Amino acid sequence: MIVIVCPGQGSQKPGFLEPWLERRGARELLGSLGDACHVDLIAHGTTSDADTIRDTAIAQPLIVAAGILTLAALGAEEGLGGDVGIAGHSVGEFTAAAGAGVLDATDAVALVGIRGRAMAEAAAHVATGMSAVVGGDEAEVLAAVSAHGLVAANYNGGGQIVVAGELSSLAAFAENSPSGSRVIPLQVAGAFHTSFMESAVDQLRDAAASVTTNDPVRTLWTNRDGSVVTQGTAFRDLLVGQVSSPVRWDKCMSAFEQAGVTGIIELCPAGALVGLAKRGLKGVPTLGITTPDDLGAARELLSTAK
Repeated sequence: MIVIVCPGQGSQKPGFLEPWLERRGARELLGSLGDACHVDLIAHGTTSDADTIRDTAIAQPLIVAAGILTLAALGAEEGLGGDVGIAGHSVGEFTAAAGAGVLDATDAVALVGIRGRAMAEAAAHVATGMSAVVGGDEAEVLAAVSAHGLVAANYNGGGQIVVAGELSSLAAFAENSPSGSRVIPLQVAGAFHTSFMESAVDQLRDAAASVTTNDPVRTLWTNRDGSVVTQGTAFRDLLVGQVSSPVRWDKCMSAFEQAGVTGIIELCPAGALVGLAKRGLKGVPTLGITTPDDLGAARELLSTAK
C-alpha cells in the first residue's frame, strides 16, 4: 500500500506555489478555492513574505489548498488508482478528507478558512505557543511537560513530541529541558490541539454541521488514534474535535506499518512528514512533492500500488 500524507501548519514557505501556477488549470483552481475560504491563495502562495503566511488564518487554507492542488495534479492522468490510502497531520486532515472523497474540495477549504480564523481568535486571548521536543526518554519528557503545566499536543513519532501551553511555561521548560532532548520553539500563534482552542471547536462545529459528507473511497486514518475511519460523518466529527485534541501521528505511522505500507508520498508543501517517516518507518521509500517536477516520480511510486 502507498500512503499519501498531507502536511500541517508550519510547512509553508514564501513563494512555494509559484511553479504550480504554470500548470494548466492551477490558477483557476486556486482562485475558486480562495473564494471559498476568503483568502487570496495566489498572492499568499507567491508573493507574501514569511511573516504574512505564518498567520494562522492564512497558513491553514494555504496549506490545504496546496495539497488539493497536488492531488488534482497527481490524479489528472489516471487517477490515484490501486491500493492507496491517505492521512493528514493536523489541518492536513482536511486535505485528506478531500482526497478520500469525504468532503468536496471547496467545502474542505471553506471549513479550514473558518478553522484558521477561529483558532487565531482563540490564540489571541492568552499568550501561548508550541515547541518541538526532539530526543530524550519519552517518559521523562512527558513528566517534565506536566511539571511545567504544559501538555503534549502532537505525538509525532520518530522521537519527536510537540508540547504546548503558555509562553512563560514553554520558556521555563526550554531552560530545564529533559536530559538528551532538544527543544525547538515553533513559529505558530498559539497552543493548538489543547484546551486553549475550545472556542474554535465550537465555531467549527457549527459550520461543519451543514456540510455534506460522503463515506471515504479509500483507506483513511484519523489523527485521534491512528484508526481507519469508514464513515464520512464520523470523520467530520473528528475534524472538529482534533482542534483541541492531541495529534497522534505516531499511531498513524504504526497503523501504516501494520497495513503493509510500501511507500509514503507527502503532498506539497512537503518535508516534515517524510522526515518523520524516515525515522519512524525505516526502510520505507518516501517522496516529498514540492514542485511539479516531483510529480513524475510520485506517479511512478503510485503505479507500484496498482
